[in-house]
Amino acid sequence: MDQQVIYAELSLPTDSGPESSSPSSLPQVTSLIQKSSTEKCSVDIQQNRNKTTERPVLLNCPIYWQQLREKCLLFSHTVNPWNNSLADCSTKESSLLLIRDKDELTHTQNLIRDKAILFWIGLNFSLSEKNWKWINGSFLNSNDLEIRGDAKENSCIYISQTSVYSEYCSTEIRWICQKELTPVKNKVYPDS
Repeated sequence: MDQQVIYAELSLPTDSGPESSSPSSLPQVTSLIQKSSTEKCSVDIQQNRNKTTERPVLLNCPIYWQQLREKCLLFSHTVNPWNNSLADCSTKESSLLLIRDKDELTHTQNLIRDKAILFWIGLNFSLSEKNWKWINGSFLNSNDLEIRGDAKENSCIYISQTSVYSEYCSTEIRWICQKELTPVKNKVYPDS
């Protein structure tokens, strides 16, 4: 490739005296080499090829979790009392399912494959407030869920494919954990 040499012109002060003639007091002259435009372009392309670019953020559920709107749900395959179910979800960095409205309940129930399988959700009876209380501290809006069974001490809620029930929290049944969708940056690598 052709290289161009650029020379710099220096104007030096003319001093008379013994120190001005010593080699260490003379300025150092360096030649500058400029790469041709094609060589520079090739270097820029090579540098850009090594960089990754990022696509817009995708939202994904962890493996074995099912997406329902902006949530990820995990349906357990074992049984536990309500408190143990609550603790299990916590170990998975999640919580027992919180249902916001009838539509979300219907969509969740559609994911239940067998009519006979029951699942704890994050709702239990608070004796001090005498009301159904979600594990996030909010109270149940009675228009959202039609609960069958008693509202009494040590009662927790489970859902089936068709209904919402009150049951003793010590009963061992399956449960549903929920977590929010997590952003995943999808990196794009060149030549892939």
